[in-house]
Amino acid sequence: MTEDGEDSPLHQSCEAPGKGDSVVNDSRAFKTSLIDAKSCKEHNDGLKLSATNAEGEISPYQPQPPSLPRLSKSSKSGSVEETVRTRRLRNSQESLSDPAETGSSTDSLKEDQAAPAPGGFVLSGAITARNDRNSGVRPLSAVTRGSPVFRDRGNSLSEYERRPASQQSDPTDCRVRSTKVRLSPVQPTGPLPALEKSFASATLRVANRIDRDCLDYGVLAREKLGDRLHRNLSDSRLLENMGSDSASVNSMRSTYSVLSPIRPQDVRNRSFLEGSVLGSGALLGAEELDRYFPDRRVGIYVATWNMQGEKGLPANLDDLLLPTDSEFAQDFYIIGVQEGCPDRREWETRLQETLGPYYVMLYAASHGVLYLTVFVRRDLIWFCSEVEHATVTTRIISQIKTKGAVGIAFTFFGTSFLFITSHFTSGDAKVYERILDYNKIVEALALPKGLPDTNPYRSTPSDVTTRFDQVFWFGDFNFRLSKDRVDVDTIINRTSGDDMGPLLEHDQLSKEMKDGSIFKGFQEAPIHFRPTYKFDIGCDIYDTTSKQRTPSYTDRILFRNRQADDIKVVKYTSCASIKTSDHRPVIGVFQVKLRPGRDNIPLGAGQFDRGLYLEGIRRRITRELKRREAMKNQSSSTICTIS
Repeated sequence: MTEDGEDSPLHQSCEAPGKGDSVVNDSRAFKTSLIDAKSCKEHNDGLKLSATNAEGEISPYQPQPPSLPRLSKSSKSGSVEETVRTRRLRNSQESLSDPAETGSSTDSLKEDQAAPAPGGFVLSGAITARNDRNSGVRPLSAVTRGSPVFRDRGNSLSEYERRPASQQSDPTDCRVRSTKVRLSPVQPTGPLPALEKSFASATLRVANRIDRDCLDYGVLAREKLGDRLHRNLSDSRLLENMGSDSASVNSMRSTYSVLSPIRPQDVRNRSFLEGSVLGSGALLGAEELDRYFPDRRVGIYVATWNMQGEKGLPANLDDLLLPTDSEFAQDFYIIGVQEGCPDRREWETRLQETLGPYYVMLYAASHGVLYLTVFVRRDLIWFCSEVEHATVTTRIISQIKTKGAVGIAFTFFGTSFLFITSHFTSGDAKVYERILDYNKIVEALALPKGLPDTNPYRSTPSDVTTRFDQVFWFGDFNFRLSKDRVDVDTIINRTSGDDMGPLLEHDQLSKEMKDGSIFKGFQEAPIHFRPTYKFDIGCDIYDTTSKQRTPSYTDRILFRNRQADDIKVVKYTSCASIKTSDHRPVIGVFQVKLRPGRDNIPLGAGQFDRGLYLEGIRRRITRELKRREAMKNQSSSTICTIS
């Protein structure tokens, strides 16, 4: 640069003073800027930026980036620095004049052109950086070359903030110091990086933490059944538009509780009582079914137990209904009892107390000492139809109700269910009488009554089990092992592990089912547990009385379905920890296929036994309070003795 100012106006107006420049150079730069203000202004008409707001005041909300590091003194001469700056400024001006070039390191210069300051001064928008190895300072373009966020920070620097700290304290620059550039929005040049799953703060996690009493929507289910839980707890359309962070999902759930948000238009369009056929918004239709059961399978827990008429119930029924080897509780619990305790209501209350507030008793029926009880998760009762039941006695004298069957039927979404518990004739050799009991039950059990048949073309008037989609038949069938007691004991002692094949070769029920004389169309899961009859009370020793009854598989759970593979067996075993009867309970866990239905079935409308529910919860709370009080007394009554 010559002293007579013959360099181009572009170079004179846009060159910014750097650290190490002499006072003479600064004054020449300001003089040149005053002379060529008009030419620079014409050049930058398309890139105007307002330095102040409408009232001429500095906006207090302008984000302030951290100050640039102080520049060290350069060992190079001024002429070399000016040459480097001139070359860079020319490249910058070429980039400014090229609108198609948006991804270069000079993007930060495009929005920082000169703006008129009070007093008529024109501020240069060029940012210079020393290329001195000894200075250790990076050019601003290196900062803005990365993500759009850093380019935005670079653009937000005012002319005063771009200066080194030694020049910011210059009192002559007070007018420049008050000038701030208002930036236009910067659009990202590429896709933003995905958020990490655990980016939320600890405070947000605590605010959305699930209480221990609500562990049915716990973390384990969210990890292993994430897709299902998302669909169950929140609207899938909302989740598709949300970020991939768990904190946002938890925040949304806390806003809408655990229920899916409902649009007013959906409420206007829905009419649950007009019988829409799989239409959009139907209560029992495909859309609602997929929201609660994305895989269209429901969990069924079946338990059967001959209680031997004992008045005393087990102190704890957790092992019967909530075994520790099960990861999740099921959607339905069906409990069938033969030779039940005299107080049926007490039995049902104990079941409610064990299952807790998450379940309600949908229905209960009895036939003498045969009890059949159905519990369902409380948020699923709205998809159940009215419940029907029927009973059949197999005794010659109908007033004696110790042998026979009781059945309960209902529809869940579009799938019809039938549950039967029965007690057949006893006796080692009375196989034919047991077959007669079966035939009488399938013919005389009058179900369904008012429920529509979901598939009438596959129904048979003489067999009740053909009139439902999914059928579970369980109870004390009294079929024995056709072998002497000594031989059976020998086989049991030789049996290793869970291979019960040598015993089942002599099972009467397996033989009759294979011949097709009983339980036509039914299946049974493989048996891997020891015979459940007959034990001495309170121990694991088979009958030691004078009768020496042969151990047998009298207690069974069978199932049949209209469509192949509709029922999948998850577990089939006995409950060896309950020893108050000469029978061991048998439990089965199943995953059952569901299909959408119509809204024209007689809906149960959320009916359940409210009195039983309240009594069970009251007992549960009382039991917990007593347990805590006992622990407190035990800890406070410790006595230390010194010998």
